[in-house]
Amino acid sequence: MLQQFSLWKWLASGIILGSFFFICSGQHDDGTILVDNMLIKGTAGGPDPTIELSLKDNVDYWVLLDPVKQMLFLNSTGRVLDRDPPVNIHSIVVQVQCINKKVGTVIYHEVRIVVRDRNDNSPTFKHESYYATVNELTPVGTTIFTGFSGDNGATDIDDGPNGQIEYVIQYNPDDPTSNDTFEIPLMLTGNVVLRKRLNYEDKTRYFVIIQANDRAQNLNERRTTTTTLTVDILDGDDLGPMFLPCVLVPNTRDCRPLTYKAAIPELRTPEELNPIIVTPPIQAIDQDRNIQPPSDRPGILYSILVGTPEDYPRFFHMHPRTAELSLLEPVNRDFHQKFDLVIKAEQDNGHPLPAFASLHIEILDENNQSPYFTMPSYQGYILESAPVGATISDSVNLTSPLRIVALDKDIEDTKDPELHLFLNDYTSVFTVTPTGITRFLTLLQPVDREEQDTYTFSITAFDGVQESRPVTVNIRVMDANDNTPTFPEISYNVYVYTDMSPGDSVIQLTAVDADEGSNGEITYEILVGAQGDFIINKETGLITIAPGVELIVGRTYALTVQAADNAPPAERRHSICTVYIEVLPPNNQSPPRFPQLMYSLEISEAMRIGAVLLNLQATDREGDPITYAIENGDPQRVFNLSETTGILTLGKALDRESTDRYILIVTASDGRPDGTSTATVNVVVTDVNDNDPVFDPYLPRNLSVVEEEANAFVGQVRATDPDAGINGQVYYSLGNFNHLFHITSNGSIYTTVKLDREVRDYYELLVVATDGAVHPRHSTLTLAIKVLDIDDNSPVFTNSTYTVVVEENLPAGTSFLQIEAKDVDLGANVSYRIRSPEVKHLFALHPFTGVLSLLRSLDYESFPDQEASITFLVEAFDIYGTMPPGIATVTVIVKDMNDYPPVFSKRVYKGIVAPDAEKGTPITNVYAEDADPPGLPASRVRYRVDDVQSPYPASIFDVEEDSGRVITRVNLNEEPTTIFKLVVIAFDDGEPVMSGSATVKILVLHPGEIPRFTQEEYRPPPVSELASRGTMVGVISAAAVNQSIVYSIVSGNEEDKFGINNITGVIYVNGPLDYETRTSYVLRVQADSLEVVLANLRVPSKSNTAKVYIEIQDENDHPPVFQKKFYIGGVSEDARMFSSVLRVKATDKDTGNYSAMAYRLIIPPIKEGKEGFVVETYTGIIKTAMLFHNMRRSYFMFQVIATDNYGKGLSGKADVLVSVVNQLDMQVIVSNVPPTLVEKKIEELTEILDRYVQEQIPGAKVVVESIGARRHGDAFSLEDYTKSDLTVYAIDPQTNRAIDRKELFKFLDGKLLDINKDFQPHYGEGGRILEIRTPEAVTSIKKRGESLGYTEGALLALAFIIILCCIPAILVVLVSYRQRQAECTKTARLQSAMPPPKPAAPAPGPVAAPPPPPPPGAHLYEELGDSTILFLLYHFQQSRGNKSVSEDKKHQHAMMPFSSNTIDAHKQAYVEGSLKNNQPKSARKFTLISDEDALSTHNTLFKENIDQRSMHSDFTVRTDSVGSISSRTQAKNKSLRGPREKIQRIWNQTICLPRRPMWELPNRPETIDLDQWQSNRQRTENKSTETYPNKRGSSNPLLTAEDTSLTEKEKLRQGESLIVEGTEQSKSLSSGSSFSSPWSHSTFSTLPTVSRTVELNSEPNVIISPADCSLELSPSMPCILNAPLFRGETPTCMLTIETRKNIFENLPHPPELSPPPPLLPPPPPPPPPPPSPLILTPFALPCPPSAPSTPPPLPPLSIPPSPFSTSSPPLPLLLSHPSLPPPPSPFPSPLPPSTSGVSTKCVRIPAIKRTVNVTPAKKTKSSVGQLSTSTTVCNADPQREPKGILKHVKNLAELEKSVANMYSQIEKNYPPTHIPKLEISYPPEITNMEITSGQNQENLHNIVEEFEKQSHSQSTSL
Repeated sequence: MLQQFSLWKWLASGIILGSFFFICSGQHDDGTILVDNMLIKGTAGGPDPTIELSLKDNVDYWVLLDPVKQMLFLNSTGRVLDRDPPVNIHSIVVQVQCINKKVGTVIYHEVRIVVRDRNDNSPTFKHESYYATVNELTPVGTTIFTGFSGDNGATDIDDGPNGQIEYVIQYNPDDPTSNDTFEIPLMLTGNVVLRKRLNYEDKTRYFVIIQANDRAQNLNERRTTTTTLTVDILDGDDLGPMFLPCVLVPNTRDCRPLTYKAAIPELRTPEELNPIIVTPPIQAIDQDRNIQPPSDRPGILYSILVGTPEDYPRFFHMHPRTAELSLLEPVNRDFHQKFDLVIKAEQDNGHPLPAFASLHIEILDENNQSPYFTMPSYQGYILESAPVGATISDSVNLTSPLRIVALDKDIEDTKDPELHLFLNDYTSVFTVTPTGITRFLTLLQPVDREEQDTYTFSITAFDGVQESRPVTVNIRVMDANDNTPTFPEISYNVYVYTDMSPGDSVIQLTAVDADEGSNGEITYEILVGAQGDFIINKETGLITIAPGVELIVGRTYALTVQAADNAPPAERRHSICTVYIEVLPPNNQSPPRFPQLMYSLEISEAMRIGAVLLNLQATDREGDPITYAIENGDPQRVFNLSETTGILTLGKALDRESTDRYILIVTASDGRPDGTSTATVNVVVTDVNDNDPVFDPYLPRNLSVVEEEANAFVGQVRATDPDAGINGQVYYSLGNFNHLFHITSNGSIYTTVKLDREVRDYYELLVVATDGAVHPRHSTLTLAIKVLDIDDNSPVFTNSTYTVVVEENLPAGTSFLQIEAKDVDLGANVSYRIRSPEVKHLFALHPFTGVLSLLRSLDYESFPDQEASITFLVEAFDIYGTMPPGIATVTVIVKDMNDYPPVFSKRVYKGIVAPDAEKGTPITNVYAEDADPPGLPASRVRYRVDDVQSPYPASIFDVEEDSGRVITRVNLNEEPTTIFKLVVIAFDDGEPVMSGSATVKILVLHPGEIPRFTQEEYRPPPVSELASRGTMVGVISAAAVNQSIVYSIVSGNEEDKFGINNITGVIYVNGPLDYETRTSYVLRVQADSLEVVLANLRVPSKSNTAKVYIEIQDENDHPPVFQKKFYIGGVSEDARMFSSVLRVKATDKDTGNYSAMAYRLIIPPIKEGKEGFVVETYTGIIKTAMLFHNMRRSYFMFQVIATDNYGKGLSGKADVLVSVVNQLDMQVIVSNVPPTLVEKKIEELTEILDRYVQEQIPGAKVVVESIGARRHGDAFSLEDYTKSDLTVYAIDPQTNRAIDRKELFKFLDGKLLDINKDFQPHYGEGGRILEIRTPEAVTSIKKRGESLGYTEGALLALAFIIILCCIPAILVVLVSYRQRQAECTKTARLQSAMPPPKPAAPAPGPVAAPPPPPPPGAHLYEELGDSTILFLLYHFQQSRGNKSVSEDKKHQHAMMPFSSNTIDAHKQAYVEGSLKNNQPKSARKFTLISDEDALSTHNTLFKENIDQRSMHSDFTVRTDSVGSISSRTQAKNKSLRGPREKIQRIWNQTICLPRRPMWELPNRPETIDLDQWQSNRQRTENKSTETYPNKRGSSNPLLTAEDTSLTEKEKLRQGESLIVEGTEQSKSLSSGSSFSSPWSHSTFSTLPTVSRTVELNSEPNVIISPADCSLELSPSMPCILNAPLFRGETPTCMLTIETRKNIFENLPHPPELSPPPPLLPPPPPPPPPPPSPLILTPFALPCPPSAPSTPPPLPPLSIPPSPFSTSSPPLPLLLSHPSLPPPPSPFPSPLPPSTSGVSTKCVRIPAIKRTVNVTPAKKTKSSVGQLSTSTTVCNADPQREPKGILKHVKNLAELEKSVANMYSQIEKNYPPTHIPKLEISYPPEITNMEITSGQNQENLHNIVEEFEKQSHSQSTSL
């Protein structure tokens, strides 16, 4: 405004204002030039200045002026020009004052200096670091951080690009993976996007370095700064559970397979066993252990998945939460010995990754049976020299080991009972093998029999619970000869007396050998010194006096005696002693002698006192009395010996434990000093069980064991029993706690299970020692066992979750919660800490007390969620422990405090009410707001009336509590103009409750001021849903006295769909309507006076409100929508016509007819013009419209269109794919439910199958082929209706074909368990899929294929033999072809060498120029041969069907020279008659002459007249070549009638006729000219008239001409006939067709050749065939063609026929005849070229009306019908008069341009291959022949290239084009005409003929309807 004012001031003063604009950069140096020249006229310096310059408004003096140079400088001395904050200098504006000194005017120039930004500031982040959390399951591409939005990111105070920020992620060397894991795709926003998948188990935190840089244009000047984004990865539920203990597979996260084991006894009740102890305990944990919040952590569900035996669910149940295994009923081990189960652990949130483990449950025989040994005792043997480790044997010969078998009746005998065998003694000498049913004893240390020859001990078997009875094992040590016999003394001195007799004892020698048996048996022998006087007993060692010896006094002897054992000689041992004997004089006294020197005795220690033990009576030789005494060995006087009798008795009680052996020396004396002898008594005391086991008192009795350790050693006890043998063997057992401890046979005590100190820390264990006697004795010992503690428990919080409510705004340091955790381990020191790092800045946790306190105040309003809460983790850990910490969740709920009271928007509200207002009438609205956060109780505002301040208004008015709307409480009846003051209170629900108040003034209005509606309800006409905005709906009106009325909509228009003109009351459409959304509206309108409205009030009453009911009219505004965009279906090859394929369905949101669908298909063209498929118009069921035989792997793509309103409205479309399949693509799903159930649930079942197939092939579709009873048995001949077969296949949308049957089997069979699980809800209980099998058709084919193996081999061998035999025949044909080709070439050259004939008189008209010399290839006919020209015409037809018009024109230019030269050459040859001389004598030729022929259109022999009056142009004939033809032309014109304009042709056709006259034709070959034709014709007409007096005549316009002379053009036609002549000759010779006589059965290969001219104008007789068919037809088989070819239709093989009633007559229905005899081979003709099938091309010939003329007589012929197929109607076939010319050689023809004028009588029939037998009419009036047909399918390639010599033909295309033009002229000149009814007669003299023709099968269906109309009296046989 100031500038505008200054400018106005300057303009008013006449001052001119100029301005400058300059840009400078910030932070420039002082003196920077801002403006170098202001270009102001005048000078400010010098002696005579004209102007004076100065600066005005130079704020802060930033600009300096040099007035002389008119320059401006920057003045930045001591300061910096900075456009950035805080300076913010963006521009400098100064005024340059220019004073004109001469005039005095002042001009101001404004200079604006814009300070351009300089990139001198780096971006700065608002925060030093940023933090984000992202779940590991976050998908790639998710934005995980948007913290840079708004002002939270980096800012740059620079301007423009220098201040624009880009964010990029930099490489972090400390965290190399961070920049690969995250990215910032949009650098301007800085949003961080996840780039790779996260895995919490690999990494839990990323440090992402984010760089912020500005966008300075110069990259080198860009400034950057970085910050760190810490991304914590939250554990997501991406891993399933795992069973513990988990042993990881190396280099993986997978656990090794785990097997849990349990063993339960049989027949135990569940109460006794539950819960079953499993080792190790079943436990699974979620691998995702830190899912936050903990409430989201899934639980683990346990279940038994499968198991064997299958009836395991009867016996076992697993608790889904605790995995506790329970027994449901007792198990009988006779039926179940074990269970192998697979247990599954899965999360309770449906996570698809369960864990599996094995559970092996062994069923034990009830352990009430102790183990037992199979033998009561065992006797073993061991050689005393056996080495350590030797096995104890069971026999003396040591051949087999001692087998100790211990069994347990709780376990079957064939299994190892796994018993522990303990030896009670000699454990250092022997040991028993640890495993197996059979155990063996082995030696631990060497044994010595001499020290101990017997070891007796007991063995006990222990099964873990019970012990067996001990079994005694007695091991005898077998002797080894390791001891030498030893004498007690080295020498003996003995005295003998002379009175001793021989045999008297001298001395008893006794040697001792400790060995046993023979090793201990001693043999005595006197080696030397006996001198024969003494002998020794070898066994006893008794030396006696030898017999017969007399002793001499004083004689001495020294006997050397040897004692040797009886061991084997190699092992024998011996010793010697010396016996000195001295002979003394006689002695009369000898001492008493005992019977034996040694006595042995065993007595029990329990023997009574006084018992007689032994009789020791001795004998004395002299009979002296003997006295007995115990000399030694009984110091305790235990035994008594009678002195007189020698009886030994027990004197005292025995105690084996104190003395177990006595050796008594007993004497017997006769009283003399030398009369005493001695004997030894060995007494062994045997044991009795009279002692208890005694525990070792020196072993400790206070023991300890560490907890949590199974089979831990506790201690050892030892007890001894002084008794001997089994009485002294001690056995140990436990008197209590057998389930916790066990004791071995040696007294070692171990723990059976892991002990838990926290459960019990002290045990008093009772140990029992028992001996092995039959009546055992026992003793007990009590051990004190203390369980030692280890750190095996984590601290456990008293609560797993703590929830506390904390009020907001509490000061820092406030304690609000104390948590507590306990560690049951001894000496645990629990400490606390906060685990979640994100809340450590908010809360503090005391490490020892567990008190939680605030670090800062909490503000409820700072939380974005409605419920302000903070959830974090705390942990408690043992400071000195090793166990993981205990974790608890703390949730702090911040409680909002009521900070603000509600505040009304106004202090006073106004309202108006009618005096008669009803109860509930709204008056006005009050509104109050609360500044507390929304959604909280403190922010919820409610209203009430203050009945204290306004008691009466409160009684008649009220306010709605939630909305604040003031309404009437009662029906009013108040005085008008009364004003009420109502006090309204607004209050919240906070703590404490806060409130506010406002006043509502209510005025009671006068009734006359309230308008009144004319109607209470308005119902305008329905409104179209397509009504545009502004469309009028209706008009409402109200009346009032002297009031302007204002209308309004007060309710019902919440969507603002309607508007109302508040003045006129017109209701109009205000928004788009949608019938499908809402069909009607009820508006409540109100009329108020203008004064009330201007006061912004409303006065609702009974009279000024009304309702408007508006109905919406539905329109067709929604197109149909298909349920699927792409339907996939299939059809079987053997599907019948109109079989259902699939059903499509479209829906429409519209109603009524607008939702009624009509379906149709859009199918691309199908081969043969078939429709393929049809759709039911109103059901949408797509059905087949064709057969699909042999079309497997084909598919059809089309569209289905749905149009609503029964096809008249909008449309929608969908694509349909139908693939053709057969049984090879199908699988059969066999289920155990009936087919009726499957049929009901087929849609649901198909969807399930789709899902599993689509897992492998996306988008695949399963199609159901059939549903039936289950087929089974041999060849699937049986049916079971309790089960079902569901035959399906699947379509792959990528290939549009069926999925391979084997692949489909893999997809379904591999998921059979899952499919059955999904089928279960639909199949019902027990319903499932039994198997997936191959269809029976495929199976049977395979079997048949296997059975046909030998047949196929034989056929292959036969085919190979045939091929070998055909090779020579093929060679012969090739050689013959070469010879034939050479002869044809020679003949053609001779013809061309003939001179041309002299020309006839020239016709009037200009003479054309002489023809040019023939180009190369003019005599190509000589090279090609006859059949090749025929192939040229065939090739034209092939190319004709695939070339465009432009291509045909190109070929035409290249073909004309060839056609002209070829015609010229053959014309000359024909004139000279050279070819005629080379013809076979048995052949005749018919020449047919025609006029205009397109083949000669560009021939050089004539030219067209310029004046062309019609399509049949006159030609000016060349005079040099018409002489030989003019005369014949004149004769023709005279004899034939017809219009000049009719076209004429010349054809030359070779036919074969019998060798006898027919119709008086000559038998020699000739060419009949026109004169001869006229005379012959006259004769035949006369005969014909006599024979057929009633027949009609007909003219032949082809042979009628006005010219009387043969023109040059007609000569040309004769030349053209020669081209075809050679072709037909080759055809007649090579086709094998002949006429056979029925009487002689002979065959003629060559017949006379006859030339004839035939009429083409009326009924043209010709045979044609399509380009892709080969037709072999006898040349004498004329047929009439008259078939319409429609535009664009493929040509077909046809026969067109026209007959005359007066010539032919109908044939009767032919009987069946046998086929003709086989034809004889023709005589060998000259070698022809290879046979070429006669290719006949269809062209449209007209069917004109017959002109009256008299043709040559025609003998009647009758041909039986020909069956084309079983479905085709009878087809008539005619043979024309033999004298008429045969059909021309086939010429190609283009398709006709139009078909509009074609007669319906002109039929199109396919050419067929048939054999016709014709019999003479003379013998049979109506002869009948048998007709057999065979269809030949031709596969000629339209694009096939010429081969052989045709490759060198350059003008082939012109030849083709010329022929095409010729046929085009024929179509134009001869319109179609009516064909009269067909009548056929046989000629009188016709032999049998065979006619063959080919037919393309695919065109048969095109002629069905035509032939139904043509012949109804013919019969068809196949």
